Amino acid sequence: MEFEQLFTNSKEQTLYGRYITNEYIEPLLNKYKEKFKVTVIGNSVLGKPVYNVIAGSGSTRIFIWSQMHGNESTTTKAVIDLLNWLACGDTTANRFLTSFTFYIIPIANPDGAELYTRENANGIDLNRDALNLTQPESKILRKAFEDFKPHYCYNMHDQRTIFGLETEDGAKPATVSFLAPAYNEEREINDTRQQAINLIVAMNTTLQKYIPGQVGRFDDSFNINCIGDSFQAAGVPTVLFEAGHYPGDYEREETRKFIFFALLSGFNSIYENVLVKQENSQYFNIPQNKKIFYDIVYKNVKINYENKEKIAIFASQYKEVLIDKSVIFQAFISEIDNLEDYHGHEEYDGKEGLFVGKDNRNFPVKDEEADFFIAPDRRFINGREIKQQ
Repeated sequence: MEFEQLFTNSKEQTLYGRYITNEYIEPLLNKYKEKFKVTVIGNSVLGKPVYNVIAGSGSTRIFIWSQMHGNESTTTKAVIDLLNWLACGDTTANRFLTSFTFYIIPIANPDGAELYTRENANGIDLNRDALNLTQPESKILRKAFEDFKPHYCYNMHDQRTIFGLETEDGAKPATVSFLAPAYNEEREINDTRQQAINLIVAMNTTLQKYIPGQVGRFDDSFNINCIGDSFQAAGVPTVLFEAGHYPGDYEREETRKFIFFALLSGFNSIYENVLVKQENSQYFNIPQNKKIFYDIVYKNVKINYENKEKIAIFASQYKEVLIDKSVIFQAFISEIDNLEDYHGHEEYDGKEGLFVGKDNRNFPVKDEEADFFIAPDRRFINGREIKQQ
């Protein structure tokens, strides 16, 4: 498959950045009604509709849901791109539509999406409500699962920029990560989990051609209250997708592309019926995610604290702040020293210049905005150096 060209042709140009809500996808859903079945399957705590799209008429049923966490929107963009491709009339797309039935919930937590929060309007993490089903959104998702009776489940998420991978070529960001969730405390591998493992290996094989060393494996600690673990335990092969950081791509437009690649390559592997081997060694050879990155690291900076001078290293991290329907990345100082095992997505050498911060303090302070100077003449605003004219 010509993944790059397919993505270019299918990318939904009206969706961009990190803030994606019902308001942005509803015009697209109205368009899809011409080819697919689009319905409201329930309402959120605040009464917002939860939509589903059913595409295709094939015997293999694939259940996909995104934005269970409202501030994790990258995979929503990717599934909309997928729907654009399925609707395009392409020969392969039509073949998939006759082989598969896709049940897609683009935004499972519309209140959280609008508020740009992980939780729903009641402050509940829906991914910890699979067993208790205390929230309307959790009940909607469970009912969809039970009614649709899928053969595969795709649990779509974003992960933070702190996650990276140690490779032979050095530290790299975990741009896409996967998990075949455990189905029991012992984290054993039964036939259900084996199918999920094989599917991940197939997708990883494709992604390594585009982002070598940037595909990770998420932690598989078992928690029956997590939706993926719950569905895996119910006997349905379930794959967790984590859309992560690509260098310089804080809007996650590049990562969106690689999620699209993974989706198509996985469907193609199911269609070609190549998921028959035990691919455990290849799966467990995918490096596990580690918290090894900060957004920005500053090295060799002189600080003066209580009349003691030393050369220090410190880091800043972006906080995602919603302002007027846009997500703004605001850098705050997050760690000072103790950074020997960490890396920065962006790094600066202070060249032993003196730190000058708020109130002319000569030392950084945690949780303070990352606006400072490195003497004699280097100015940093929102964590990044402002080049002198």
